[in-house]
Amino acid sequence: MTARRLTFALLMWLLPLAAPAHEIGTSNVRLTLTDKIWSAEITTAPTALANKIGPLAGQPRVADLDADIVRARLTAATRFIADYIEVRLDGVVSPARVTVTQVEMPDDIALPAFVVLRAEGEMPAQAKTVTWRYGLVYSTYAVVFSDAQGSEPVTQWLDGDAESRPFPIVASGPPPSRLQIAAQYLSLGFRHIVPEGLDHILFVLGIFLLTPKLKPVLVQVTAFTVAHSVTLGLTMYGVLSMPPRIVEPLIALSIAYVAIENIVTPRLTPWRPAVVFGFGLVHGMGFAGALAELNLPRGEIIPALVSFNIGIELAQLTVIAAAYFAVAFWVSDRVWYRARVVMPACAAIAATGLFWTVQRLFDV
Repeated sequence: MTARRLTFALLMWLLPLAAPAHEIGTSNVRLTLTDKIWSAEITTAPTALANKIGPLAGQPRVADLDADIVRARLTAATRFIADYIEVRLDGVVSPARVTVTQVEMPDDIALPAFVVLRAEGEMPAQAKTVTWRYGLVYSTYAVVFSDAQGSEPVTQWLDGDAESRPFPIVASGPPPSRLQIAAQYLSLGFRHIVPEGLDHILFVLGIFLLTPKLKPVLVQVTAFTVAHSVTLGLTMYGVLSMPPRIVEPLIALSIAYVAIENIVTPRLTPWRPAVVFGFGLVHGMGFAGALAELNLPRGEIIPALVSFNIGIELAQLTVIAAAYFAVAFWVSDRVWYRARVVMPACAAIAATGLFWTVQRLFDV
């Protein structure tokens, strides 16, 4: 395979500039049962939801969305939104009614922007299980379920419009074991990078493209993962918090910085691991909020946190291995490798990061 084809293949992988990235944590659902009704509180990003339902509901496009416009558009589309909510009790659909309860879009970017929808429906007597499905989410989100018996909340992570596994309404079985919790969060951590975290993938590729040598790559990846762990741990215990309107542009800017540094210097600088560690703290904040709101029992926080980070580490190593065997293994020893592969790929990554930075400053 020629260098030109290798570079072209890599650029085609890196250039989906408009692709959504890092949606985990922007949506969550709290599903609750009482004696006669089920109710769900859906919290999500207001601009993203308005942009999703607008074309589907036949609403005209509006360039500048503010809180009043978003509330009006969502209120007009509540019946349409209800059609994308599917709650089944013992396999039978219970039609949803939707209201818009809160829209927050503050001018201060340090404050979070969100919309809260309330969905509810009838609950038949003696129902044993309930399932949840929501068709207006395109990435991973958490569903936290509580039944009328006051038992411990149960969390499931769903991908896009997937249907949940049945939640038992009367909790008669044992709670999930620590091994089951660890397996769930390991899978979630892996999926958060591959395939859903395009911004994380580009950052890891930026780390790899500086040099394909094993030791510098592992030093940087380890610093990145340790930083993730620190941020997650502090957030899970309520010590640290930062709104996504600040975090998301910083994540995009970190991608651009690493790629630009790769263009400027061909070798690992003494400060690079420290810079990667700092950026790892920022990347960790991008999804720590979602984990902090799951109300995990205190005894489950540590296994969930550890397994989540193991999943992230495995995904990062998978990205590096794929990049190495797809390109670097074949041509990294060639004199033209940096000029024909590293430089164009880093330029594409830097352009993507800068594009996302501007986009998120005005759209988060």
